Amino acid sequence: MARKDHYYNKAKQEGYRARSAYKLKQLDSETGLFGPGNTVVDLGAAPGGWLQVASEKVGDHGKVVGVDLQRIRDIDHHNVETVRGDMTEDDTKEKLKDIVGEQGADAVVSDMAPNMTGEYSLDHARSIYLARQAFEVAQELLATGGDFAVKVFDGQDLADFRADMEPEFQYVRSIRPDASRDSSSEQYLVGKHFLTAPVRKGDEVEVEIVDVGSEGDGIAKVEDFTVFVPGTETGETPLVRITDVKPRFAFAERVDD
Repeated sequence: MARKDHYYNKAKQEGYRARSAYKLKQLDSETGLFGPGNTVVDLGAAPGGWLQVASEKVGDHGKVVGVDLQRIRDIDHHNVETVRGDMTEDDTKEKLKDIVGEQGADAVVSDMAPNMTGEYSLDHARSIYLARQAFEVAQELLATGGDFAVKVFDGQDLADFRADMEPEFQYVRSIRPDASRDSSSEQYLVGKHFLTAPVRKGDEVEVEIVDVGSEGDGIAKVEDFTVFVPGTETGETPLVRITDVKPRFAFAERVDD
């Protein structure tokens, strides 16, 4: 039996609106996109297969919001809400922000693909364009530590897009789900643990050590963001280089010795 037949039939049997539901299931299984009580935004959500999966994963106390230019038939889950509109327009983004709330989204996902022309370089370029649009929206909606998953087609512009994603997350993975068709060049980039810190790895900044932590590292603040600097004492103002950034704190080394 052909792979596409297997997943198509499986979706029909299990009540999913699209075979792509199994792609999201694998992405979640491998990267832990969703947890109970999470808030999830699905960009380009029609016909709703990914909404169904996310709804199951976040449970009764979670929230799933889907947006698409096309109408999405109602989904029989009380934790799903849909918005019809262009995700890049201000009105639509404001609606999303209102629904998501001030705490932000725990995950933003996108399975959007361009209308295929059969000209590979053009289809690839359009897929990266859509992925970049989704990335921009995700940056506005994600909470600190949130995750982002987006479909892309392999090609010459993919490396640059991934390079733009990587500084904004703790790490980025590339996954090709089993449910992807053999003939497809699609893959998914998954950015884990969105960084909202005012510093990035490699930055050099002068800081003031305001305290010393229990492990003996100096503690500095950059716009209320904590930076740990080994080998420093309270009251020092060293020049430091950021060596690692986590969602809620960073590590640095002094460079003015």
